[in-house]
Amino acid sequence: MFARIARLFTIKSRFEAYIVIYALAVGAVERGHVYITQYPGWGGKLLFLACTGAVFMAGGKMLDALAYARNLH
Repeated sequence: MFARIARLFTIKSRFEAYIVIYALAVGAVERGHVYITQYPGWGGKLLFLACTGAVFMAGGKMLDALAYARNLH
């Protein structure tokens, strides 16, 4: 039963990965906008860049993991 539920939360294709990456990016930009508002100047801009940079790293890791899993099978 738990295995069937876990399959719902498994990213199986590049399209699904792109959807998750897009959702992460939208959230990161929203969070970055809040940082810029709360911390005007260089501090807010650096926090904004950290938010968006994390999406690039996570997205790359997801796509690499899909390629790795595809090569295992």
